[in-house]
Amino acid sequence: MAEFIKIYEENPNPKEIKRVVQVLQKGGVIIYPTDTVYGLGCDITNSRALERIARIKGVKLSKANWSFVCPSLSNLSDYVRQIDTATFKILKRALPGPYTFILPGNNNLPKDFKKKKTVGIRIPDNLIARTIVEELGNPIVSTSIRDDDELLEYTTDPELIHEKWDNLVDVVIDGGYGDNIASTIIDLSDGEPTVIREGKGNLDIL
Repeated sequence: MAEFIKIYEENPNPKEIKRVVQVLQKGGVIIYPTDTVYGLGCDITNSRALERIARIKGVKLSKANWSFVCPSLSNLSDYVRQIDTATFKILKRALPGPYTFILPGNNNLPKDFKKKKTVGIRIPDNLIARTIVEELGNPIVSTSIRDDDELLEYTTDPELIHEKWDNLVDVVIDGGYGDNIASTIIDLSDGEPTVIREGKGNLDIL
């Protein structure tokens, strides 16, 4: 049974944030709000939790393309090779925001991502997600919770999400209604911006 924790974005309660972080530290899996759709996440350094998410999503962990939610651009160098000024300017214009940027990964990637040449980086414009990551001390995985309903790609109501995912995850955060448009994915790994998926983010930033 997943805990259902209400957190207000304008002013995330530190006590509730700590509860979520403790679940993540123990290898738990959470569903949390972003500035786009609700995401499924765990600590990126916890192999057991990553395996769980891979099973939930029906993919092999080695084949999974998940992004990392970071609290700010200052953490980029932890996982990303040095980037040029033009790339950094795009990131600075766009983030925090509804974008996933694919960037060249460095040798510090956690062991389950070591074989990846690139990494997707996400800094959502959502204080709940960023505060959790800040408190945890390293990124969490981000993969959207898609709906089985063909007409309804993403569930936006936290109560319905809790009902559906109750037996699969440890915590569902109620951060209010989510959006039903996913992030825009832009590949910046070789210097030239390539739009992989047009989502909520505006392309004027390029």
